[in-house]
Amino acid sequence: MKNLSFKAMLLTSLAATAAMGVVQSASAADEKYVLIHHSPDSETFWNTVKNGASLAAEEVGATVTFRNPPSGDLADMVRIIQQTTAEKPDGIIVTIPDLETVGGAIADAVAQGIPVVTMNTGTAEESKKLGALLHVGQPEYEAGKGAGERAKAEGMKSFLCVNSLFPNVAGQQRCEGFAEGLGVPLGEQMIDSGTDAAEIANRVKAYLSSHQDTGAVLTLGPMTAIPTIKALKDNGMAGDIYFATFDLNPDISQAIKDGVINFAIDQQPFLQGYLPVITLTNDLRYGVLQANSVLSGPGFVTKDNLTLVESLAGKYR
Repeated sequence: MKNLSFKAMLLTSLAATAAMGVVQSASAADEKYVLIHHSPDSETFWNTVKNGASLAAEEVGATVTFRNPPSGDLADMVRIIQQTTAEKPDGIIVTIPDLETVGGAIADAVAQGIPVVTMNTGTAEESKKLGALLHVGQPEYEAGKGAGERAKAEGMKSFLCVNSLFPNVAGQQRCEGFAEGLGVPLGEQMIDSGTDAAEIANRVKAYLSSHQDTGAVLTLGPMTAIPTIKALKDNGMAGDIYFATFDLNPDISQAIKDGVINFAIDQQPFLQGYLPVITLTNDLRYGVLQANSVLSGPGFVTKDNLTLVESLAGKYR
């Protein structure tokens, strides 16, 4: 990272959050960590997570590799966790997209003596139940509710939630939270968009065509936000319909600047990659572990504060 002032600010923050963050030392043990997530290869969100984990590994003298089910299939993710456990890495960083599906494999890794930090999806309570050291992530329902409250303040009373995350429960939680923030039942305002960009755009256009009183659109990340931008441009609604999205990338930043997206919900994926590596290294080398899980979000990015994060979107934000 070339921006020394940003780095200094980040490390100062982490020192408070992560209980004495590790710095590079001659006694580095070259720990080997594996980060396993649930998303398909097409989801660009994870680039920022990988940047955070890679930077932390470089700083502490460890190595980190990344694994995920190419198509997003959770049964495949379970096999990846099991195979990784059999390899006996020094630590595993893993998401909890569905506790019932992947929880057993994660708990087994813990039972075999491998330190585990959970991140991104799942909750601190689920992480503790599985025996992980802690969880780094955003409380999804509360993040959705906060976004819904912002939309309600702007007069919104109905919405479309474009959910590509099935069967990941985080998508349902985000949509339900948004509905709660608006003060309306979720009902049929959530669609399963799939993960194909063209299909997502078509399903958004079809929904808005048959529900012409829809006040707002909520997308759950770049995978759905970018096709939804196209759909709104195609049907002439871009800039006219209230539009919120989770997460950031350069396209989303540009859409905020253009007035197409009103705000983005930032869960700080950089920290979701960075902090688990620091946590595992502190624990393994020094027996130092913070007492609580870490809430990495939500934060809200609008035109008013976009300048602060725009150049970092997709890399560090």
